Amino acid sequence: MKRLLALFTLWSILLTACGAAAPAPSSITLKIAVIPVIDTLPMFVAQSEGLFKKNNIKVELVPVASAPERDQVIQVGQVDGTLNETLAVMLFNKQKVQLQAVRYGLMATKTSGHFFILASGKSGITDVNALKGVEIGISQGTIIDYVTTRLLESRGFAPGDIKMIAVPRIPDRMSLLASGELKAAVMPDPLAALAVQQGARIILDDTSNPKLGASVISFRKEIIEAHPDAVKAFLKAIETAVILIDANPDKYSNVLVENKIVPPALIGKYVIPKFPVKGVPSESEWNDVLAWAQAKNILSAPVSYADSVNATFLP
Repeated sequence: MKRLLALFTLWSILLTACGAAAPAPSSITLKIAVIPVIDTLPMFVAQSEGLFKKNNIKVELVPVASAPERDQVIQVGQVDGTLNETLAVMLFNKQKVQLQAVRYGLMATKTSGHFFILASGKSGITDVNALKGVEIGISQGTIIDYVTTRLLESRGFAPGDIKMIAVPRIPDRMSLLASGELKAAVMPDPLAALAVQQGARIILDDTSNPKLGASVISFRKEIIEAHPDAVKAFLKAIETAVILIDANPDKYSNVLVENKIVPPALIGKYVIPKFPVKGVPSESEWNDVLAWAQAKNILSAPVSYADSVNATFLP
């Protein structure tokens, strides 16, 4: 009996030392709101590859059609987390801390843009200086507004040189750009690729400042506090998914199609971008968005970086 007990004890020690023991299953099903953008691909890959299950976490991906719908389901507590941007986190946290960004989602690289300033093929515009004084179609008060301003400022544009017009719905922006009624507009990847296919020209993108338009994965603070192990397991699965995508992006083209992330016209032509490994926005990145939002009167007071960005759950 003593020998049997000793063998059992030794076996338990070996399992612990080797990390063979699986984490305890989570008691919650994390509900994640996903808008149809390329940034969400790692979530769908984690689901299709069984990575959530391997990390003993249950995840339900909840499709939403737009950013306003996404924000609404978060606000009423119908979902636990989502993919958004630092500006969206700030707006949620302007009175009290409701969301925390826990990881980057997607950003540009030096060779692959995330946001693009496009000129209509009928505009005659071929270089950035020709955009001075030209109305650029954007979604006002959003990350696109911020990125457009900063990109043009980086090319020496003064405030008076930058003209924007609010065209909130992307389909409207696409249509007006194609017809020439809009001389310029800003589009995210991969819709920018579709606009180019329809005759638009890329005038400027964020490859020169990759983190400018980075998206983030965010969770409601009450979920983070009540289920920290679930959040950690979720991010571990996402990290593995990112590694798989970056190693063999073509393998996951079918995931784009199945989840309607890429327009039908781009199927077989679209190149999946490289996703960032674990990390969160820096305080300087946060402060630059905050300064812009305050200058635009979108926010009337500072929002704390320390309370809104949480790197402790990264694997």
